Amino acid sequence: MPGQQSEVTFRFLAEPTDVNFGGKVHGGMVMKWIDQAGYACAVGWSGAYCVTASVSGIQFVKPILIGDLVTVRARLINTGTSSMHLAVDVRASDLRTGEKRLATSCVMVFVALDRQDGKPTPVPAWVPRNDEDRRLQEHARRLMEMSKAMEAQVVAMPPDAP
Repeated sequence: MPGQQSEVTFRFLAEPTDVNFGGKVHGGMVMKWIDQAGYACAVGWSGAYCVTASVSGIQFVKPILIGDLVTVRARLINTGTSSMHLAVDVRASDLRTGEKRLATSCVMVFVALDRQDGKPTPVPAWVPRNDEDRRLQEHARRLMEMSKAMEAQVVAMPPDAP
């Protein structure tokens, strides 16, 4: 039911097929997991098919190793008319030692689309419940302002700029 599910958590083990030549889970795999959790959260909130519009501030903080328990948490932090901003954290846990670490974090924007013609469709408004929610919502709004400023710079660049 739309407007009810504002958070999704995925958990799984990092497998040998997920790693790069250095023996650590490669960034592309982590980004795939982030997109999947973000999609599930956005659809859960909107009740509509959603597409990724942007990923901001992705930071690979610590490596994820084979056998780590990976937790990908996506939570809603702001809504627009048809858009949803999600904070996504990826944490890794060594099951042998119990050591837990933040591996990656970012903010994603998804847009809900209608089924008829794939045009943006309204999503339920999200209201912060506490100070942490309000802080994250303000962060999402600042990122949105920076993104619009960057977009204006790109549009203003001459087509033959290096």
